[in-house]
Amino acid sequence: MLEDRSVSGRLFNVFNITLLGIIALLTILPFLHVVAASFTTSAELAARRFVLIPTVWSLDAYRYIFSTDTIMKAMGVSIFVTVAGTLWSMFMTTLMAYGLSRRDLLGRGKIQFLIIFTMLFNGGMIPTFLIVQQTGLMNSLAALIIPVSINAFNMIILRSFFQNVPTSLEESAKIDGCNDFGILFRIVLPISKPALATISLFYAVTYWNTYMHAILYISDSAKWPVQVLLRQIVVLASGLNYDGGEYTNIPPPEQTVKMATIVVATIPILIVYPFLQKYFAKGALLGSVKG
Repeated sequence: MLEDRSVSGRLFNVFNITLLGIIALLTILPFLHVVAASFTTSAELAARRFVLIPTVWSLDAYRYIFSTDTIMKAMGVSIFVTVAGTLWSMFMTTLMAYGLSRRDLLGRGKIQFLIIFTMLFNGGMIPTFLIVQQTGLMNSLAALIIPVSINAFNMIILRSFFQNVPTSLEESAKIDGCNDFGILFRIVLPISKPALATISLFYAVTYWNTYMHAILYISDSAKWPVQVLLRQIVVLASGLNYDGGEYTNIPPPEQTVKMATIVVATIPILIVYPFLQKYFAKGALLGSVKG
């Protein structure tokens, strides 16, 4: 009987490993194709359509993208917006989440209702544009950060995490003379690294992928983030004209450029992710309170 269970258990494990392996392969294959296609020639990509290992390796697409310093300036804008926006959003979200996690906060229920209401209904594109315009944020990098300072969903997740912090820790801190800010920055935040890292990654990805707001609020091409500039490169690679005129003397390699733009826009986030992954494990509060 034990032998049968062992055999069935092994078969079950083999089935799970095989199924998960197939799912993982289907997930990673498209990305591998994009990376490989960015290093191949246009002729090979047109002939094979799906490429995992290029027959002829070529850097033409990347030479085309980095033919001027414009792409580096756009990368700098995106990095600034991502870093500054993530820090600002985390600061604002943390303060609001911690305040709403306190059950003795006056008007707590009404404030939470208004926040959740914004997840279902919002002013829309035109009213938001008019607000940005009338507040003088047009054509500034602040227009990419301030209007989206706090994400309601992220705030609710962080608030729920703060609510699970043992009250005994806060009571002990109050006995030692800590005020609310002292409790937040000395007690709550140090044991909330998993939640803070997760929400920070959410914000960072959002700011890095900023596109529509830049299209609406930024008219100066020198302040375009990388997503907008890469879109212009893809448009040019499709045979359309680019107003800047900086790429007109270089024949675009068409489809390979599109693949290379995806790689350029994705790699920075993939580099950041491993540094935050270690904080995703649950159980950070275990052992915080003894006895």
